Amino acid sequence: MHAAAAVVLWCALGLIAYAYVFYPMLLWLAYAGVQLARDWRYLGRRRDRRASAPPQWPGLSLVIAAHNEARFLPDKLANLRRLDYPAGQLQVIFVSDGSEDETAEILRQAEGIELIVLPQRGGKAQALNAGVQRARHPLLVFTDAATLLAPDALRCLARHFSDVRVGAVCGALEFRSTEESQRTEGRFWRYESLLRLMEARLGISLTASGALYALRRECWRPLGARTLLDDFLIPMRACAAGFAIRYDPEAQAVDFAAASVEGEFLRRVRLAAGSFRALAALWRMPMPARTRVALVSHKLLRWIAPFCLPLLLAANAILALAPGGAAGYRVLLAAQMAFYALAFAGMRRRPPRPAPRLARAAYYVLAMNAAFVVGLVQVLAGRDQGVWRRPEEATQGTL
Repeated sequence: MHAAAAVVLWCALGLIAYAYVFYPMLLWLAYAGVQLARDWRYLGRRRDRRASAPPQWPGLSLVIAAHNEARFLPDKLANLRRLDYPAGQLQVIFVSDGSEDETAEILRQAEGIELIVLPQRGGKAQALNAGVQRARHPLLVFTDAATLLAPDALRCLARHFSDVRVGAVCGALEFRSTEESQRTEGRFWRYESLLRLMEARLGISLTASGALYALRRECWRPLGARTLLDDFLIPMRACAAGFAIRYDPEAQAVDFAAASVEGEFLRRVRLAAGSFRALAALWRMPMPARTRVALVSHKLLRWIAPFCLPLLLAANAILALAPGGAAGYRVLLAAQMAFYALAFAGMRRRPPRPAPRLARAAYYVLAMNAAFVVGLVQVLAGRDQGVWRRPEEATQGTL
């Protein structure tokens, strides 16, 4: 038992450490090497390395799925009017997916858009299928009803498609949120954005943010009705078809995070369910070896890591409490227990004694890992739904 516990402990600890520490370090080293080589070539050739504006801007079809988004639509419609893109080259399509509020009525009165009203809610995937069927331009751009785009965001995305090798371009997302979510989800998102930027520089971009990404029309394939992670599946399909996926940090969008860890937990459960449901299809997709390494390191191991936490704790307890157990095992067990105690202390969030920042951050980490366990249970029990639900605590703002 002692030997088996040691194997379990070091495998679980190694997997978690690789996914969250060593892979980012290896990614940074590779990124630094590639960037240095590019800078050296630039000094010798003096060529502009940025994607430049094409002689004529291509036509874009902007597809927006909306379900009960009436409170966000005034800001969204005003934001669309501020976009800096040739009017004759831009088609805006809203799909009201069985909305029960004033979404459809507001959109019917809006000028310069095309509206598709689906009488019954079928989920975001079916709404996107309907929107793309209406699209008439060679480039598709997907964004959300609550997402606000920078005025030049569409130009930043479109300029990359002058290269016929490019199949999808991912925009950069910033979250507007409460003070609490800035300390938790906000910090994690900055870390995640850095990883995405480095992967993009290495040509191994994996996923887009559903808030803003563009796709070459020929890369589109209709989505299954129960698809949840469209922003993961669609770019990966483009990669499997032999096209490059790019990330443009200058194509900026703003979305609104859940105001609390509890609200973010609900979103993570949905992401987890979609991740596990799409796993088999993603693994069968043909892709370059380095992209598959990134898929395993950045995605798959993170999906597995939550299940390693209880194994790590149990194996550590066996080794630390065994007669003659090494002191290192006892130190590690004490560190784990301190983390869980801190996380449970972080559940307290209301005055007069709100939880300290470090405790709230520990609670966030534990809750997000627990969300993946809940997501897998929902998939196995058949209780996951192919519809998107916005956390009720989302906030609103302008760009």
